[in-house]
Amino acid sequence: MRRVEGEALAPLGPGAWGLYVITDRQQTGGRSLEEIVTGALAGGARAFQLREKDLPARDLCRLAERLLVRTRPAGALLLINDRVDVALGVGADGVHLTRRSLPPAAVRALLRPGMRLGVSCHTREEALEAEAGGADFVLLGPIFPTPAKAAYGPPAGPALIRQVRPAVACPVLAVGGITAHNAGEVLEAGADGVAAISAVMAAPDVAAATRALLAAVRRAPRPI
Repeated sequence: MRRVEGEALAPLGPGAWGLYVITDRQQTGGRSLEEIVTGALAGGARAFQLREKDLPARDLCRLAERLLVRTRPAGALLLINDRVDVALGVGADGVHLTRRSLPPAAVRALLRPGMRLGVSCHTREEALEAEAGGADFVLLGPIFPTPAKAAYGPPAGPALIRQVRPAVACPVLAVGGITAHNAGEVLEAGADGVAAISAVMAAPDVAAATRALLAAVRRAPRPI
């Protein structure tokens, strides 16, 4: 395991990311994650989550190192899904937790200063718990239908964002079936940004798809 030194250049906070790209190498059509991340960076993405749950720790570390070599010079952040040990070992920019991970408060105590902590949530109560545990942001969903989130039940729709946004102070990012066509709905409902998997991973032109998502976020009406 080799820690990739250096800090991201002028990293943005989660509320300013606009788009949080989540990896899934099974959806890339045979392209490497390095190629996909490079394309997303070219399209303007500045926050990524390495989410490859089937990889052994050693392989996950090597992949994280290769991605950090690309994200760090671009001023982008790379968070590791669930694996606190991998995130600390390679010098990643943070950790993203699920409901099956260690509690947020326990993980926060392990992280170095400046590391981001995100938590996936599906209800208002889970979001409150995540914020109380030290989460920097919550990932809320699924909002729209998507195979990646089918195990978490039927999509909740933008109404879930309207329930959660007034209850927590930390940024809320929406996930689940997000595309450039519906991103405006979740921003209008109160989300601070969106997360995408297939809309970026499976896109024929990753840079163009990323630009389209970010443009949709920027032009979306926000609640008063």
